[in-house]
Amino acid sequence: MSTLDALFAPRAIAVLGASATPRKLGAAMTDSLDSFPGPVLKVNSGRPDPDRGFFPTVGEAAAAHDVTPDLIVSCIPAAVTADALREAAAAGVRAALVCAGGFAEAGSDGALHQQALAEVVRDTGIRVLGPNTSGFLAPHRHLTASFVPGVAELEPGPVAVVAASGGVNHALAFALAEAGVGLRLGVGLGNSLDVTQADVLDHLAEDDGVRAVALHVETAAEGRRLTEAVRRLTDRVPVVALVVGRSDIGDFARSHTGALATSWRVTRTALRQAGAVLVDDERDLVDAVTALSRMRLPANARPGIGLVTAQAGPGLLLTDDLRSHGVQVPPLVERTVKELRELLPALTYLNNPVDTGRPSPVLTQVVERVSEDPGIDVTAVYGLLEPTAVDLPAALAAARTATPVVAVVGGPVEQARQARRELDEAGIPCAATPASGAVMLRALVEDAAARTRLAAVVTAPDAPTLPPPGPVDEHTAKGVLADLGIRTPVRRVCADPAAAHAALDELGGPVVVKILDAEILHKTEVGGVQVGIRTHQELDEALARMPASPALLVEQMAPAGPELIVGVRRDPVFGPVVALGAGGTAAEILGDVTLRLAPLSANEAHAMLDELATRQMFLGARGATSVDRARLTHVLLALASLAADNAVAECEINPLRVLPGGDVVALDAVLLLRDPRAQGGSDDA
Repeated sequence: MSTLDALFAPRAIAVLGASATPRKLGAAMTDSLDSFPGPVLKVNSGRPDPDRGFFPTVGEAAAAHDVTPDLIVSCIPAAVTADALREAAAAGVRAALVCAGGFAEAGSDGALHQQALAEVVRDTGIRVLGPNTSGFLAPHRHLTASFVPGVAELEPGPVAVVAASGGVNHALAFALAEAGVGLRLGVGLGNSLDVTQADVLDHLAEDDGVRAVALHVETAAEGRRLTEAVRRLTDRVPVVALVVGRSDIGDFARSHTGALATSWRVTRTALRQAGAVLVDDERDLVDAVTALSRMRLPANARPGIGLVTAQAGPGLLLTDDLRSHGVQVPPLVERTVKELRELLPALTYLNNPVDTGRPSPVLTQVVERVSEDPGIDVTAVYGLLEPTAVDLPAALAAARTATPVVAVVGGPVEQARQARRELDEAGIPCAATPASGAVMLRALVEDAAARTRLAAVVTAPDAPTLPPPGPVDEHTAKGVLADLGIRTPVRRVCADPAAAHAALDELGGPVVVKILDAEILHKTEVGGVQVGIRTHQELDEALARMPASPALLVEQMAPAGPELIVGVRRDPVFGPVVALGAGGTAAEILGDVTLRLAPLSANEAHAMLDELATRQMFLGARGATSVDRARLTHVLLALASLAADNAVAECEINPLRVLPGGDVVALDAVLLLRDPRAQGGSDDA
């Protein structure tokens, strides 16, 4: 039994602020609950009328109906909500939906109302959804706890929606209905004072009627708790996530919910690493959950797609979209091509995508042959409706395929809709356009790949001994890295110019000379780094150009090579985050970076390089040195282990240079330690 059953599966409901006056919120909510099969109690403290079923308190309404409601739906103003909920909890109510706005999103006065409501939750244990939400929908229970017109007509089905916004919840519910997909549960969180996205996801994990979950995220204040809930849920059903915040909308997001908008990039990283499929807009979200509610591929790092198209142009659109997103559309084996030659005319292309020329009577056999190819894990079919040539839905439904099938069907509007309905009934996800079909296929592939990543074991080297609290200079930071098995240049700490000259004699040229000052993190910007020094005269000239410093660092100069930036920092919401990107002076200009939460598996660390737009720079393009992937993976895992120590706030290596032979060396390092007084805090605060 879920802790949210009283909210989403109540036996009886009471409406606070119920009204007989049309256009009032309480009247609209009462009307929406008309289809609920259990008792719906009406409470109106301002205008009670027991003869018409309106009672002044929840307790009196419960006594009159001889039932204690599990859930109250509050349609009263923010200023009186806390007292009303405290009274309801005393009467035995276990959950509340608070629809009213005027709480934290409304400024200081509203924040006080929200604080009072939070105190009721703390004192009584009542679970509260909202405030500032248009409600939730559970069509299979005939429960429409929403004042939005038309939602009572939504059909039950296998997809759940968990949205930060009540408006988005309803928009997605209607979009799913248009796509022919029914709703299991649709929840708008609002301000998330008590019930959060993680709570709802944990509730859904216990619901066998859910086949896929659409997750809409505006803020992620829960941090790791949210990702842990996604991780648990994806063991059983797929989760597709849409994260808002690609552009600078922080103030707008805060005004919407009263919550702090967190990093879009880190939030997406966290959800993907937890197993969610990521999409960029609400249309893609609907397409992805539509496909995943119909089927789920076995775990597979790189599933192969077989394409059969009755028109070459749309087939090219599908192929181009999939390959540009890194999805495999592999060539077919010779045996498959030979079998296809016996079915199709010689003028068509037969090696994936397979072009039938037009909808063909042999379509069923063609799809079967492609699905049986050893490199194919899911088969996609595109066709325009041409009933005189072939009954496309019947041909696909009749196919006895070795893989799941996804269809893309175009044609006259009504006929195409009917064809898509027929295919959906046959268990074949069907899209209306090549773009939507590509989204469906990518979602299936990404979900399968995610479960492969999640199966990997998370391991990391032991963390080293850290220096005492306080500023850390570059030499000390590099000592910590060396303890982790990360290569650093041979170097000498010099107290004065004479010692620097002695170090030049010992190390030989060329060397790099740097100021060694823990208070200066960006030495290049102040002229504190001089390179390519071979002679004592060059050293004197370099020292004359450098600012004063407590000490100097003289290092052997590394050979030229591609440069990366790697680092770890402590995100205020998600905790330690590991970063990899193009490094050196280009790091800030290019902004080419990929992220992971720590700890991470070797598989995750190994895959990070492939996500960089500049990855070919580090993979041997145009004769450049190719990085040793195993060594780079070790560096990433080592930094992840360093982040596990709560004393570390941040560590950055920039640049991490690729040496001849592929090894990497940390040419510069910054290590920041946390204030010991702050280390008891939570990263999810």
